[in-house]
Amino acid sequence: MPIFSDTYNMKKISVIKKVGLVMCSVVIAAGVFSALKAVPAAAESASGLTYGCKAAYLMDADSGECVYKLNEHQRMPIASVCKVMTLTLCLDAVAAGRVSMDEKVSVSANAAGMGGSQIYLESGYSYPLSELVKSIVVCSANDSCVAVAERVSGSEEQFVADMNKKAAELGLSNTVFANCTGLPKETQYSCAADVAVMFSNLIRHSEYFSFSRVWQEDFAHGNGRVTSMTNTNKLIKRYNGCDGGKTGFTNEAGYCLATTAKRENLRLVSVVLGADTSDNRFKSAVSMFDYGFNNFKNKIILDKTVTLNDDFELNGGKKAAYSVMPEDDCYLFCRKGDESEVTFEVTDNKVKAPVSKGQVVGRIDVYREGVLYKSVNVVSAEDVKKASYADRLKAVADGWSL
Repeated sequence: MPIFSDTYNMKKISVIKKVGLVMCSVVIAAGVFSALKAVPAAAESASGLTYGCKAAYLMDADSGECVYKLNEHQRMPIASVCKVMTLTLCLDAVAAGRVSMDEKVSVSANAAGMGGSQIYLESGYSYPLSELVKSIVVCSANDSCVAVAERVSGSEEQFVADMNKKAAELGLSNTVFANCTGLPKETQYSCAADVAVMFSNLIRHSEYFSFSRVWQEDFAHGNGRVTSMTNTNKLIKRYNGCDGGKTGFTNEAGYCLATTAKRENLRLVSVVLGADTSDNRFKSAVSMFDYGFNNFKNKIILDKTVTLNDDFELNGGKKAAYSVMPEDDCYLFCRKGDESEVTFEVTDNKVKAPVSKGQVVGRIDVYREGVLYKSVNVVSAEDVKKASYADRLKAVADGWSL
């Protein structure tokens, strides 16, 4: 079977053995990748894509390639868009098993007393964490943010410290948090480029999309009282492919928006900061999305459901070799109509039997115009048990070694 989807007419992989490693080099036939070319190092920065905003950024969510930028490193308040990091820390804690979406979170008087946008939580009452997260995503509830922060880190102060630590880990050099809500406070700022990275990191949590697609829903308080929620991200209804986002507004920050949309294999992230009206933040995001989808695409060049052309050799197994495949899909972000050379090197870790299906056994390095573009693990596509003494005798009789 081919290493790629049958969209590509690839040359046969050649296997070269060197110093205990199997290196496979794949060179695309001339003209096959006529639609692929490295994206220019400088992203578009011409005027006309945004309306009445101070800063903006558009990027491919998978590769992080910048498509459009406007004052992308300018530090400014981002209002409730700061909740992108609040949600990130919560979903990180869920993924790590430190908290559960099903658990009940007790609401403190501090959390219940938050001003601004809120879901009107009852002090002393307990709510499912999943419902609190949903209210943050859908209607930007400040009281839910503080309740979640206190549960995840013990206090909002510690949670804010954790937010800044995460920002440093993500390389957000123009971002500082002072609270988990985005309410005005000194020494709190970010920039369009940092918000794009932050939001791209958040949407790697698949659970996020179970909340972000909600348009309208009632939040039940358990005592017969309900609060109606409507998604603040109007593009969920207005733009084809939009399935997530976070709005923000204060007089200081203006109208802000971080949002994402996906069409076919391409997922884009757009950020608008400091817009003069709510309509202009959404209009700017739509304009950037249209530009991105009209001019760029993601080509799948490694398919995690397709085995490689060549098996890996195996010592001590019931078989002399076993089939392998990429652990993840790999996409190449490129301009439509452009071309580039893409090559691959596959490294065999030379593992010994037994081998389990899904076990990491090597690596594929993807090169674009000779520059390393991405590395993807290679995993075994099957289980192979260790050879018994009888298996070894039979192998010798059949003329092959284990």
